[in-house]
Order: sequence, then structure tokens, then C-alpha cells
Amino acid sequence: MRHIAIIGSGPAGYYTAEAAQKQWGEDVRVDIFDLLPVPYGLIRTGVAPDHQSIKGVSRRYESTAQLDNVRFVGNVTIGEDISIAELRDLYDAVVLATGAPNDKPAGIRGEGLENVFGSASFVGWYNGHPQFAKLNPDLSVRTAVVIGNGNVALDVARMLTKTTAEFTGSDIVGHALHALEKSRIDRVVILGRRGPHQIAMTPKELGELAHLARGCPRVDPADLPAMDEDMFLEPGQRKSVDHLRSFAAIPEEFRCVKPVEIEFDFFASPTAILGEGSVTGLEVERTALDENGRASGTGQTYTIPCGLVVTCIGYKTSPIAGVPFEENAGRFANDEGRILPGLYCVGWARRGPSGTIGTNRPDGFGVIDKIAEDIGSGGGKAGRPGFDALAEARKLDVVTFRDWKKIEAVEEKRARDGAPREKFVDVGEMIKARSD
Repeated sequence: MRHIAIIGSGPAGYYTAEAAQKQWGEDVRVDIFDLLPVPYGLIRTGVAPDHQSIKGVSRRYESTAQLDNVRFVGNVTIGEDISIAELRDLYDAVVLATGAPNDKPAGIRGEGLENVFGSASFVGWYNGHPQFAKLNPDLSVRTAVVIGNGNVALDVARMLTKTTAEFTGSDIVGHALHALEKSRIDRVVILGRRGPHQIAMTPKELGELAHLARGCPRVDPADLPAMDEDMFLEPGQRKSVDHLRSFAAIPEEFRCVKPVEIEFDFFASPTAILGEGSVTGLEVERTALDENGRASGTGQTYTIPCGLVVTCIGYKTSPIAGVPFEENAGRFANDEGRILPGLYCVGWARRGPSGTIGTNRPDGFGVIDKIAEDIGSGGGKAGRPGFDALAEARKLDVVTFRDWKKIEAVEEKRARDGAPREKFVDVGEMIKARSD
């Protein structure tokens, strides 16, 4: 019997569990650990609440979670409740699937001012992550700047612009919806160091901006390359640029019809966040691209007055004591998923924050192939029974998948009209709900 421990219950974790079950069938036991009492990681607290079709992938993970030889072990903190060294002693293989939950620092003056947030915290706030539920951003300001040219930046801009009616069907948490209903923001600036051809925004997400009830996207035609240059782009990228061109073509008389302007500011690099106590502006330097598409400053600077800044510039994995870590890359040091004997990593913890949710599936199957190669017909460590004995001795309050289903049922019962659920944002309330 092989015993596999997976740390993290997001997409990478469940795809790895699926791969293990397909590799060994009944000859494997997989325990999926998570800090929170609820599973699915990024799907629950990272994917935009109005993208329920994407969140639907959790149904696939549920089918894996309900297999007899796969177990969810929630409410367990690695490094506090149990160490990596102890897990390596108990399990034939330990796979780190912790994702990249921390914001990459902007590295500019003023990023510690009030009402300046990284996307992990801001997205976590409106998605109900317990760590960020009390963030309380001030939305009484008029201008918000979102730094970044990827889909997360689009998500943040969209959330700041939508009406209450447009959140119907979403699972945005109540405290965030209430705050957004009172928002006075009427200008959202999306700032990017490079140009339209270098964006990491997908066509679907860009296209959503054209259908907002209150928001009108705006692109300066002067920022767009010559149209014949689009032919060198990949098809998906070309569609994204087509959206930008359509935004640039919106007649001026139509812009005033909608009260919130979503302005794309390309070739713009933030150099400092201004203010005393709370943010009052963003200092920006114009950039230019070299022949390799790299941006460098031109020396021309200007200031965007604003009262809210959200940086969407990337994420990094949380280091774990005793596990080699690449600080610059923000991931665990590994050789194609192998870290140390019996210790592996997968997903963003392995390759950094890149790729889509589906990218994690081949990643999970790949790391299981390596584990199978390394342990062969071996195995035989204490595994699940060994952990259970340790958990009992340490009085750990482990949350099972059956417990999670009870929590989920209560969340669904609490839902406002038109919403699929109202998430608990407090760990204690989650745990209490399993016995309600």
C-alpha cells in the first residue's frame, strides 16, 4: 500500500490525487491537507465570484474527494500542527500543492499606505477568504488604479464597476457586496508597463467589459500598434487586441452615458504611491519597448490622483521551514517536481504562478509518474493510521469532507436571493456549522 500526503486542496492538489488513484487504484491512500476547513483553494477564494462556470470544475474534484481511498484533512496547519519532516516520516511521498497565495511586492515607495492592496488580499476580501474578510477598503474615493495587465486586473476592475443586479448568480460575499453598493468610484485606471500586444488578458474577460451596465472601457487609439501588426499575434491574443480596438472606437458621446470610466493606461510604470497615511495619488513613468518587447522608462513622469490602489502583478508561494525555496522565482526549489527524497511539489508551488486551472492536471499526473518511478513497488509507511494517531495525541480538530458537505449545505441555506451560497468568512463559524 502506498500512502501519499498532498498539502493543498486546490486544483493542483485534487488533480494530483486523481492521478494517484488512476496510477495505483485501490493500492494507494491519499490524504489531502488544508489549512482551512473548506476545500478547493483558488476555486473558492481566487476565481471571480461572477465566474460560476469556472467554479463548476469543483464538481470534478468532488468526485475524486468522495473516493474511498482519498481523504480531505482540513483545519490542519503544516508547520504548526505537524511538520514536513513528520509527514515525510509517515507517508511514502509528500506533495506540496500550496499554490502561490501571497502577493508579489510592487517594490515601490508608498506601497504600505492605507487603501493600497495586493490582489491576493483584495480578491480574498470579496471572495470571503477568512484571512482577508476584515480588509475594509475605503470605496468612498473617486478614482481607483489597478496595476497589472492580466485577467486578475480585469476581475478587480469589473468588481469595482458592477451594479448589484449584475452580481445576481454570483457568490460574492455579503460584506463586499454591501461595500460595493455604497462605492463612489467613477474612474478605474488599469495600468500596464507595456502595450496592447503584450497584455495577458484573455478575450472572454476583456469582452465582459463591453457589457457592463455602469462601466465604459476606454483605450487611447494612439496606444494601439498599426493594425497590420496584429497578424503576428496568436489567435487568442489577436481577439483580445480586437476588443481593445473596439474600446478605442467607442464614440465620445457614448462615454458619458455610463457613469464609470474604465481607462486602459498603457506604456506606464508606477514609480511611487503618494500620500500621508492613506494613498492620494500614483506617480507614473512613461515607458517604451525595445526590439525584444522589454519596457524601460523614458524619464517622462506624471501623477494619477487616486484614493485606492490594487496591485495585480503576480504571486509567490509561502516558504515552509526545511523546504528549499527559490526566493526570486517565488516557488519551491525543485527539479521537475522533485524537491528532496520523498518530497515533491506541483502546480504554482512548482512552476510559479503561471498557466490556467487546467494546466495543473498534466502537472499532477506528471509528478505522480515521478513518484511511481521513485518508490516503485515500495511503500508501507504508517500513512493515514499514523497521522490519525498523531492527530488524536495532539487533539487536532480535523475537518473531513463529510464535514465540509455539512458546511456547504449551511452556506447554501444562508444564500441571498439569486446567489448559490453565502460563504462563511470565519473559521470558527465554519467548524461550528458542521454540527448545525
